Amino acid sequence: MVTINATEARKDWSLVVDHTIREKPQFIKRTRDRIMLADVNFIQELLFAYEFNAVSYIEKDGTITLSLNEIDLAENGPTEQAARFELGKAILTYAEDFYDDFGYWSTAPNRTRHIPYVFKALIINDAQKLGEMIKCLSGKI
Repeated sequence: MVTINATEARKDWSLVVDHTIREKPQFIKRTRDRIMLADVNFIQELLFAYEFNAVSYIEKDGTITLSLNEIDLAENGPTEQAARFELGKAILTYAEDFYDDFGYWSTAPNRTRHIPYVFKALIINDAQKLGEMIKCLSGKI
């Protein structure tokens, strides 16, 4: 792997950022630490394959409940569109809370697999779009 020494990256920080945005991600090494500096659009492409999937349930009162498969979240609404929007808001709130205490949640064994979904939600940063992205499968009650 081609890496840039952290001291060199610091000296030419503006150039390193320009190369990152216009050319390719940069790998930087500091002692034993290795980091990747990448443009958000590049990260969005990396996360493209991660999809939000939910099971849709029609409740006895006619409302729709969506239960997200990837993260333990569920929301209800009078229509599927309303439930999608509510679930999109819940995903975004969860992602923000996760990121706010990233040191804790990213090391929890039952939460590490949420990381790509958290970053995808943070990059999209729009509850409506997140709701529209959810793929729904019909469930039974």
